[in-house]
Amino acid sequence: MKQIAIYGKGGIGKSTVSANLCAAVAELGLKTWYVGCDPKSDGSMTLMKGRSIPTFLEQKKAGAEEVVFEGYRGIHCVEVGGPMAGVGCAGRGILVAMQELSKNYLQDDDFLLYDVPGDVVCGGFASPLREGFADEVYIVTSGEYLSLYAANNIAKGLSNLGVNLGGIICNARETENEKEMVVKFAEMINSKVIGYIPRHPAVRECENRGMTVIEGDPESSQAAAYRNLRDAILANNSATIPTPVSPEVIRDVLRGMN
Repeated sequence: MKQIAIYGKGGIGKSTVSANLCAAVAELGLKTWYVGCDPKSDGSMTLMKGRSIPTFLEQKKAGAEEVVFEGYRGIHCVEVGGPMAGVGCAGRGILVAMQELSKNYLQDDDFLLYDVPGDVVCGGFASPLREGFADEVYIVTSGEYLSLYAANNIAKGLSNLGVNLGGIICNARETENEKEMVVKFAEMINSKVIGYIPRHPAVRECENRGMTVIEGDPESSQAAAYRNLRDAILANNSATIPTPVSPEVIRDVLRGMN
């Protein structure tokens, strides 16, 4: 099984990329898992026809047996869940859920994606990496400074943990020289751009209908972009330990490209 974790700055579109990536993988007939690690528990909704599923922690607390829900093309969807805002540690719940899923549910499947919140690989949110549940990481970023700053912080955490970075996913904001900037950033941290996702109205239109683009607009150029990302990740065998740079270096490069 190929097991990956997707990280990125809050609001960068990480869950949109993750859900569409899972949908594209499932199109190939591969047995696919989406595990949402955000306490908001909303990342899987476009795989579930817009429906919010009960979380792993809620179901376990209630003594319910069903913790895995079947989504688009048979994708196994799990939302880990977490405590109410300001109460308890969401990261601890992630670890508990992953341990049980690994022990009791993951068998002869093909692809598993952890959609992990936050800008920094720390605490419980590092569980997919620290506990060896994910083989490699992909970072979603745009060409904007704060997004690259967050990506660099994530790379720093991966370097400290000795975890492989499979590549950078550019989820475009259509800023000036954006693609070139993200390619340059990836090179600076000893990585590569594994996929480029342009802005497209199909994303919002499909999400408003509770669907991924892969399901809702499968013939669009945007769906093709997600499939290209899928193919690149499934074929990728050159993950590396990243070498983060200082924020000043990122600013200097941005200024030089504007």
